[in-house]
Amino acid sequence: MGRNYFTILKVLSVTLLPILSLSFSTDSPTDRRLLVLLDDLSLKSSHSIFFNSLKSRGFDLDFKLADDPKLALQRYGQYLYDGLILFSPSIERFGGALDLADVLDFVDSGHDLIIATDSSSSDLIKSVATECGVDFDEDPSALVIDHKSYAVAETEGDHTLIAADDFIESDVLLGKKKIEAPVLFKGIAHSLNAANTLVLKVLSASPLAYSANPNSKLSSPPSLTGSSISLVSVVQARNNARIMITGSLDMFSNRFLRSSVQKAGSSRKYDKSGNEQFVTELSKWVFHVRGHLKAVNLRHNKAGETDEPAMYRIKDDLVFSVEIYEWSGKSWEPYVANDVQVQLYMMSPYVLKTLSNDKKGLYHTSFKVPDVYGVFQFKVEYHRLGYTSLSLSKQIPVRPFRHNEYERFITAAFPYYGASFTMMAGFFLFSFVYLYHK
Repeated sequence: MGRNYFTILKVLSVTLLPILSLSFSTDSPTDRRLLVLLDDLSLKSSHSIFFNSLKSRGFDLDFKLADDPKLALQRYGQYLYDGLILFSPSIERFGGALDLADVLDFVDSGHDLIIATDSSSSDLIKSVATECGVDFDEDPSALVIDHKSYAVAETEGDHTLIAADDFIESDVLLGKKKIEAPVLFKGIAHSLNAANTLVLKVLSASPLAYSANPNSKLSSPPSLTGSSISLVSVVQARNNARIMITGSLDMFSNRFLRSSVQKAGSSRKYDKSGNEQFVTELSKWVFHVRGHLKAVNLRHNKAGETDEPAMYRIKDDLVFSVEIYEWSGKSWEPYVANDVQVQLYMMSPYVLKTLSNDKKGLYHTSFKVPDVYGVFQFKVEYHRLGYTSLSLSKQIPVRPFRHNEYERFITAAFPYYGASFTMMAGFFLFSFVYLYHK
C-alpha cells in the first residue's frame, strides 16, 4: 500500500510539473495566474471592478490573506504564479514561507508586481517598495495635500483627495486613448531613488502639493514637495519584470472608479473619474498585455547566399536580419519602428547600422565586414520606453585573406616594387662599371 502511494505521488509530480511550467511561457504573456494578497477579504468586493477587469482579460486570480500560514510562491522549484498584487498595506509579516527576500526573488525571476499601500503602510511593504527604487515618506501620519489640485467636494475638507492629471506621455504605458478625467488619489507620497534609472513617474503631483500630516500645523518644511512627489510609479527591470507602485489603495476601489470628479479651479465636472481607465490601461502594461516584444530568427549570411557561414573573411559583403513582433493582447503582430540597430562588435562597435523593416516584422541590413580579423559578435540591444528590452547576440569569427587570396599585384605596394627593381638595376650597373671600367 505504501509503495503504491509513493508511486502515485511520483506520477502526479511528473505529470503536473510540465503543466505548471507551461503556464509560465513567455510566448503567451496572457492567461496567467496572479496571487492577490489582501489585508481583509472584504477588498474582493470593494475593489471588484478592478479585479473583474483582470479576469476579463484572461487572468486567473488567487485571493489570499497576507498572513495565510500556507502562503508560497513556488513549489518543486517552479513558480506557481506569474504576477503578485500586494493590496495588504498594514501587514507586518507575511504568512507561510513568504518573506521580503522571496518577493524580491520573485521579481528577479522575471515576474510582475503591483504594490498599493496607504497611510497604514507597514515597514515591510515600504521595504519592498524601497528595494524596487522608490522611497515613501518616513512620517507615518503624512498624506499628500494639495490646496490647488484637490477634488471639489460638497463639504470643505483637508484637501487630501487629489484630482491628479499630470500623466506621463506614453501610449504604450497608458494606451492610445487619452485619459480626459482626472484621477482621484488619496494616500501617501513617494519619491524616486535618484540612483535607480529604471523607475519612472506615471502620475505626478502638482508643483504646489506637499506631504504632511493634515491634522497638525507644519512645524518644519515638508520633506517631499511639488513635482518631486510621485503618486504612481513603474519600474521595468533589466530582466523585463514590471512593477507598479502607488501610495493609494483607494485609487483601485469601486468608489473611486465610479465617482464623479471636478478639479478645483475648473468649471468642468466629469461624470466618472479617470481611475478605471488609468488602472486598467496601466495594469495591461504591468502584466505584459501591451509593450511586450520578442525577437526571433536572427540570421546572417554572405551577400548572394542563403546559408549561414561558420566564418567570414575581411571585406566580405554580408546580410543581417532579425524578426521582431509585439504582443497585441491576443496574438503576435509585426512590430514597426525605425530605431532598431545592429552592431558588429569586438571590444567596441566596428559597424553600427540602423535596420530597415518591411512592415511585416522583418528587420534587415547589409554591410561590409571591416578590415580587421578576430572574434566578433552581432549585437542587437533595443531599449525603448515602455517596451520590453531586447538583447541578442551571436558570435562569429572573421579571418584575414589567405596567401593565395590576395591580388597578384597590390596597388599599395607599387612603391616597394619600384624600389626593388631600382635596386636591382643599380646593382647591375655598378657591377658592369666595376668589372669593365679601366
